[in-house]
Amino acid sequence: MNEEKRNDSLPAGFERGTDGPKVIVVGVDGSDTSWRAAAYAAGLARRQHALLALVYVQPVLIGGAALGAPVVEMTEEVAEELLAEIRETTERLRGVHEVRWEFHTFRGDPYSGLVRTADELKADAVVVGASEQAGHRIVGSVAVRLVKAGRWPVTVVP
Repeated sequence: MNEEKRNDSLPAGFERGTDGPKVIVVGVDGSDTSWRAAAYAAGLARRQHALLALVYVQPVLIGGAALGAPVVEMTEEVAEELLAEIRETTERLRGVHEVRWEFHTFRGDPYSGLVRTADELKADAVVVGASEQAGHRIVGSVAVRLVKAGRWPVTVVP
């Protein structure tokens, strides 16, 4: 009699190769660490055939507005530059590495923006770059706040 070997530790309905993330959210802001995070997330998305959602949250700079600085135009310009760079990279890699991606941008707090996007897209993972600002070691970075939220696996890329 030929018995089928079965691994009882796997839940019923589990299929090997289909258990990876389907939506990966990555925060980008133009910093070196955010580009490394985007590259890491893109590789993961490519290997898992997942959707890569790149998110730029335009900061609301209340002090800048009081000084008369064109803050809105400046943050929209950064968003446009990020999108142009993402499109250029995607075009350059077309045919070599195919990744499904979306670009999301809006104004507000980076933590809240990433949480909102991850919730709306039902993200399976969130990837961010390590903070390069010294004050974040004391107050807490976006990455630390995301980990403390405990709602998704969070990868922090140095």
